[in-house]
Amino acid sequence: MQQYQRQSIVSNGPTPPNLSRKRKRAMEVSWSEVQEQDTSGVYRDYIIIEDTPPPTMSSATSVNGGYSASYQPPHYSAPIRTRARAAAEAQAISSGSSSSTILGPPAKKRKREQEEVRARPTKKATVASHHALVPTSTKKPAVTQAVAASTDATKGASCDDKEGHYIIVPDDIIKDRYRTVRLLGQGTFGKVVEAVDTRTNTRVAIKIIRAVQKYRDASKIEVRVLQRLKERDPMNRNKCVHLTDWFDHKAHICLVTELLGICVYDFLKDNDFAPFPRHHIQSFARQLLGSVAFLHELKLVHTDLKPENILLVNNAYNTIPIPQPQTGKRVVPPKQKRILASTDIRLIDFGSATFETEYHSTVVSTRHYRAPEIILGLGWSYPCDAYSLGCILVEFYTGTALFQTHDNQEHLAMMEAVMTKMPAPFARLGARAKPEYFTKDGKLQWPSAKATRQSKKDVKATKSLAQIIQPTDRINVQFLNLVSRLLAFDPAQRITVKEALNHPYFTMSIPEEI
Repeated sequence: MQQYQRQSIVSNGPTPPNLSRKRKRAMEVSWSEVQEQDTSGVYRDYIIIEDTPPPTMSSATSVNGGYSASYQPPHYSAPIRTRARAAAEAQAISSGSSSSTILGPPAKKRKREQEEVRARPTKKATVASHHALVPTSTKKPAVTQAVAASTDATKGASCDDKEGHYIIVPDDIIKDRYRTVRLLGQGTFGKVVEAVDTRTNTRVAIKIIRAVQKYRDASKIEVRVLQRLKERDPMNRNKCVHLTDWFDHKAHICLVTELLGICVYDFLKDNDFAPFPRHHIQSFARQLLGSVAFLHELKLVHTDLKPENILLVNNAYNTIPIPQPQTGKRVVPPKQKRILASTDIRLIDFGSATFETEYHSTVVSTRHYRAPEIILGLGWSYPCDAYSLGCILVEFYTGTALFQTHDNQEHLAMMEAVMTKMPAPFARLGARAKPEYFTKDGKLQWPSAKATRQSKKDVKATKSLAQIIQPTDRINVQFLNLVSRLLAFDPAQRITVKEALNHPYFTMSIPEEI
């Protein structure tokens, strides 16, 4: 593996993120259903999530290490709603009549990308409580006959809404064992609830898959992956979420996992997108690289690494006052910054994980963390995970996503602004696969004919990696080198996650800071 080389850069000091274009991640999502022919020539239905949004619910962070959830449920007063009443209210809402049912916030749509993308039907809602949520389709899916016939015999009402989602009722008993507490989130593929395991008196998270056959089939792929991970790492030294139980409940596949804290993106958002301290970044990087190296040893590619899929084990934090610059005679109070008490994390959401020897869909990864070879349609493998990790580490350092765009050509132009021009051999491959993005001499065509004024301004304002991570001390020099090798354009030149674990950056002792 050849090392990615960078020019030496001299800087007078650290520069904060460019505040003029600090945009919070888009809060919309676009998804569609397409058909794609697999390697055996059979046409299959695929669900495409073009950009997965960050969590849309406010988080409640605990400082005492207790359980918490990004969605705080409504307060239910006596009498508690029965499933029959909940089903009737859901039906009333769908028909436009008024109802007193309290629902979670509606999912928001994101601007559709200008591309037809295809992916496996395994991109699902989280296996834990704080994963990014995706909206449901506006079209009514074909529910299986088993679901259509599924009823609550004791209460005389269906346990599903018209979209095949399980209707969540407090204190409902699932599989004669799990007592529901509250809804944690809802996505295209199902709902996640907090529940109490009545046998062990412990709290768990249960992902309840929609009672639609294609989603049931997709969930079984994730079960297979999660079982493999637990079988090969029973002590969970590699920090991937563990499946503790799974079963079929009234035509709904249910996946039970430990109940964890909020996702790393939620913590950043609640902390006003303040960057993590450098010693915390080193801890996160070591754990994430170890988790992904474990997946790669098992011939698995995660394909959807992002802060929303990294959960904190404990939400506890300390609050530190940060003095603010004074404006004239006005006294500006200090800003409060949260510092995690523990950096222990778990990697989640293996719904899109792909075995290297099995079918690879054309497009994978959430837009902000998508590798250039995927955008250019050159195929992908383990290096796409390394690229996503590079984007994540930069986000930890600055507090905001490195690439904030929804257009392929603009995305590639921003990549060149961050990492300099594409290597000529890689550009030639890209020009053959996507000639519309390149000039006749094989260079990225930017600005393109369709580029807007704002798009041009955004690309021009994009800083180079050395301007973002200024090499002002030994720690930043090594961190910059590690990230630049993870973000190499050519996947053949990109450092592997196993090699990255042996990078000199991880031999350094980084003092505690805020």
